[in-house]
Amino acid sequence: MDFRALFKITYGMYLVSSKKGDKINAQLSNTVVQISPDPATMLVSISKNNLTHEFIKESGVFTVSIISTECQMTDIGPFGFRTGRDFDKFANRSYGLGKNGAPYLKDRMVGYIECEVLRSVDSDSHTLFIGKVTEAEFLNPDLEPMTYDFYRKELHGKLSKNATHYQEDKQ
Repeated sequence: MDFRALFKITYGMYLVSSKKGDKINAQLSNTVVQISPDPATMLVSISKNNLTHEFIKESGVFTVSIISTECQMTDIGPFGFRTGRDFDKFANRSYGLGKNGAPYLKDRMVGYIECEVLRSVDSDSHTLFIGKVTEAEFLNPDLEPMTYDFYRKELHGKLSKNATHYQEDKQ
């Protein structure tokens, strides 16, 4: 099987965040999709190994920050390569808390979307969280959203072993 074909599917790059009590966490994701317009509904795929999964499952909310091409690896790298279990990913970052209490990054983000989980679907290593959009805001509408292709080619971004399309020894 030639897994390179899977890398031709287009993706965006996002920061998916949630909360658990007064704690907040986020992770990089390229698997965020709007699945219906009325009500506006989003789907995110989150690894069961990630702390963000635990937070979404407990709180029933998540926020998607739309990453722009103005971001550098120093802006987004810590959200993809370190666990929130032993590192505060939001330390020294400009962020806000949405109406749902989940955080969103402000700097160099196109905007953010807040969701309330309607249902979840088990997908072996990941859970698909389907959420109703409860709030959305443009932060910097003149910025261009980052694609996964841009992340890989321009920022030389790597894949996490928990990424939805990671294939060990087959890249």
